[in-house]
Amino acid sequence: MRMSSTILPRGRIIRNLRWWIGALLFISTVINYIDRQTLSVLAPFLKAEHHWTNADYASILLAFRLAYTIMQSVSGRMLDRLGTRRGLTLTVAFYSAVAGLTSLAQGLTGFRVFRFLLGAGEAANWPGATKAVSEWFPAKERAWAVALFDSGSSIGGAVAPFLVLFLYRHFGTWRPAFLVTAGLGALWLVAFQLLYRRPEEHPCISPEELELIQRDRAPEPATGDSVGWGELLRFRQTWGIILGRALLDPYWYLIAEWFPLYLLSKGFKLEQSVLGVWAPFVAADLGNFFGAALSSYWISRGWPVGKARRRVLILFGPCMLVLIGTIFVTNYILLLGLFSFATFAYAACATMFLSLPADVFQSRVVASVSGLSGTAAGLVTLLTTYLIGQTTDRFSFEPVIIAASVVPCIATALLVWLVRANRKPDSQSIMLKF
Repeated sequence: MRMSSTILPRGRIIRNLRWWIGALLFISTVINYIDRQTLSVLAPFLKAEHHWTNADYASILLAFRLAYTIMQSVSGRMLDRLGTRRGLTLTVAFYSAVAGLTSLAQGLTGFRVFRFLLGAGEAANWPGATKAVSEWFPAKERAWAVALFDSGSSIGGAVAPFLVLFLYRHFGTWRPAFLVTAGLGALWLVAFQLLYRRPEEHPCISPEELELIQRDRAPEPATGDSVGWGELLRFRQTWGIILGRALLDPYWYLIAEWFPLYLLSKGFKLEQSVLGVWAPFVAADLGNFFGAALSSYWISRGWPVGKARRRVLILFGPCMLVLIGTIFVTNYILLLGLFSFATFAYAACATMFLSLPADVFQSRVVASVSGLSGTAAGLVTLLTTYLIGQTTDRFSFEPVIIAASVVPCIATALLVWLVRANRKPDSQSIMLKF
């Protein structure tokens, strides 16, 4: 097996080291979301200071999302070439520096440039975390690890308003907020450099834990030959992961970006809606861990990994049809309940499709597959964001809600149909037994 050029002398054994790694990935996602939400929290002050229109502000958001979408695939490929440790070190250092430099921005063009660069750097988080999970966790625990790091997006989104507004009020200006949030990434890098290695290279892993991690891992070629996008796209499993995530992911942005406006369109007061906006995010965290727990339970009962993952998708994908009921509901609590349940079901599915690259492919190509699916999801999200704006301006939210109910059923059907064990002999070069 190929080893790192730098092997530390064996140190004190850290029990359950893989979960310390999982905690690092969770904290990275929290910081990632704090960095990206800093601008959103400061938007009212920045708009007033720079006299921006809504269109001006939207152009800054678009710059971030465009870079983030493109760089998902590029960063995934880079991570598979450089390795998780080097790849995440470079990307987190880059986007932390960009976040700090945003404090020097002077106008609209400056913010567009810095947000574009921030999106380019932050795109590596999900492919990198998924790759780390594939290296450090056995099959029955991967969904738990994915749920853990993915839940950092909700936590980071919840923490950002309190932290950023405190900094703004304390310093009386917005610039230090970008410096402080950038500093969080620098602190994380120190911890990451001290703790992260591949399991086979780690001086603090116990023999029992290493054996547990390696037990169901297929041997990888010693040469570590690069696998290109063209080869990956020959597999129907790759297309299943790409199409499934591309059709499922936009639901999250519907909740994150449009849900308050939807509540207002239903006639609820803004003061009441602010508290309600939290409900789907709490449901998402619960759904992440419930989906992980359910699939892990079935795997512990002897089910193949693929069967356990597909069963969660079959169970919860159709549950999102409850959203159609919100069209006819006028009771605020019932409306929140339906949206929260749908988001719970979405998050249970999300944990599965974020786990699938690590379940189906060897770790040397996991980041590439995850990055391709992230780019596809980003492109579809760009399109749906435009369509939602056009549809709600010309008609109402009702067509959007119907689509958000039906499309996840199509996505889960594609995942279940396409992401199955491949019986072709040549597939064994990069695919795991699924």
